Amino acid sequence: MIISNDTDRSKYSNVWVVAEVLSGRIQPVTHELIGAARTLADKSGSQVWVVVMGSGIAGQAGSLFPYGADKVILIDDEKLSGFNDEIEAKTMERLISKYYPEVIIFAATTRGRALAPRVAVVTNCGLTADCTELGIDPQNGDLLQTRPAFGGNIMATIRSSNHRPQMATVRPRVMKAPVPIPGRTGEVITEFVMDEDTTGAKKILEIFHSQESTVNLGDAQIIIAGGRAMKGPKGFELLKTLAAKVNGAVGASRAAVDAGWISYAHQVGQTGQTVQTKVYIACGISGQIQHLVGMQSCDLIIAIDKNPDTPMMQMADIAIVGDLFEVIPEVIDELSRE
Repeated sequence: MIISNDTDRSKYSNVWVVAEVLSGRIQPVTHELIGAARTLADKSGSQVWVVVMGSGIAGQAGSLFPYGADKVILIDDEKLSGFNDEIEAKTMERLISKYYPEVIIFAATTRGRALAPRVAVVTNCGLTADCTELGIDPQNGDLLQTRPAFGGNIMATIRSSNHRPQMATVRPRVMKAPVPIPGRTGEVITEFVMDEDTTGAKKILEIFHSQESTVNLGDAQIIIAGGRAMKGPKGFELLKTLAAKVNGAVGASRAAVDAGWISYAHQVGQTGQTVQTKVYIACGISGQIQHLVGMQSCDLIIAIDKNPDTPMMQMADIAIVGDLFEVIPEVIDELSRE
């Protein structure tokens, strides 16, 4: 176990990203995390290192340098086929003991949420989950970790001042992925899974892949989302008609889902999905913090509401003041003429 304190902070440097690897492929959320890490590293005058653990993934290491990685620690071992958080946590403990990173960022995915707490425990360090923003305190180098708190009613900034490394998980599609720089290169450091990493670890007997949901908000380029003002399931039928016209998906606020008007698979927000679309059309959504953290990174936000003073209308790039049951049918009619 690593126990760090203020007296040995000088040993710790660099911002690490733990790559999200699924079915032998590095996932796009890794690029988002590298972009966030690059911003932090530039402010602290350090480097971005990416830890890639998996089986048969050696050929993908170089693809991370154009996104801002300076070094990649590659652990390519058949023992890492699938996902075994116990083995990966022990491997991470060894790497931290060897290289002393100051900050480690994980994706707030099923994998990241399983691995990050284990790493925090074995290293005796703090962990802030589901961050929506990260920063560096210029005075002391503390990682400023912002996330919704108290049921999403406030945004809290959390520090882990007493121990290093500082760890956080970041929700997918909250950070913008950087534009890759062709030809940018870096160093690949090869590490290995040791026998002690697997001692006493659970064994994966079989992997089952559940059937994918028919609602794929994460990959949608356009989302038409409804809130309490949709008044019921019939209101969402109107949104489905509009979504079909623009090849988009239908989203919803928690209030609409809790009312039973549409299934949870459509929910956007802190307790639903985080999305990063080209266009997000919010129909009758007031814009509580819980919802905003799930869609605030969309490129173009359009809001339709009778009340021009709601948080959603205030943050929207285009705010349409009016009755959505009049505005949306007119939009559908106009699209039908094309």
